[in-house]
Amino acid sequence: MAMFAAMTKTTPTPRARKGGNVFAVASGKGGVGKTWFAVTLSHALANLGQKTLLFDGDFGLANVDIQLGLMPKHDLSGVVGGNLTLNQAAQHFDEGGFDIIAGRSGSSALNHIPANQVQHLGNDLGVLAASYDRVIIDLGAGMDRPTRQLTSKAGSCLVVTADEPTAMTDAYAFIKTMSKDRPGLDLRIVVNMSDSIRDGERTYNTLRRACEGFLGISPPLAGVIRWDKRVRDTIKQQQPLLSHAPSCVAAKDIAAIASRLLNNF
Repeated sequence: MAMFAAMTKTTPTPRARKGGNVFAVASGKGGVGKTWFAVTLSHALANLGQKTLLFDGDFGLANVDIQLGLMPKHDLSGVVGGNLTLNQAAQHFDEGGFDIIAGRSGSSALNHIPANQVQHLGNDLGVLAASYDRVIIDLGAGMDRPTRQLTSKAGSCLVVTADEPTAMTDAYAFIKTMSKDRPGLDLRIVVNMSDSIRDGERTYNTLRRACEGFLGISPPLAGVIRWDKRVRDTIKQQQPLLSHAPSCVAAKDIAAIASRLLNNF
């Protein structure tokens, strides 16, 4: 608890909330598996029969397409440049069964996108979301302006952390910021790369107690994902985990999280 000290039901159906079918995936810092989680969650939701869109909202370091070994014909730079609509930028990922709107990998073209353009993108995404059962936004790590703007378009935000002091402190900082920016936002915690379910729950409980003590809120646990060598292997091979190692423990954990999200806890 000391690391946090210096920083001072009945749930409606998903579509009843503003942006209720839109899940933002966030982390306070890089290196906790945020993008991998967003990709794999999209795949798991598609496997459950959900028409799913994955939006790469990490304008500074877009890498959804890299993780999957894709070379998208279109990406967000065409939308920002006025040459494409958001719908036209969507590409179907056949192996995963979901659609992707890619960022601009290997380019700084979207690094300094103006606030009004981010707002327009978020509004357009909200309109496009009506065509999908679920939309996943892979946010940039941290709390920069575009990340906060895009989070405001989501009905729920899944904050990914790990059992490591800086990851937990930064996740707490993100939760603190968003709870002030948007009071009442449905924030849920995902603990990734845990040694066991029990260890992950302990990590969650430490973060939950800090949120209760300092912020007066108690974000629920969306789920724990256990450390699994197959995750690293499939990322290196640019392959989706659920296609190439569907029975591994991490795949089972992601599938369980997807099922809980559909059931809205």
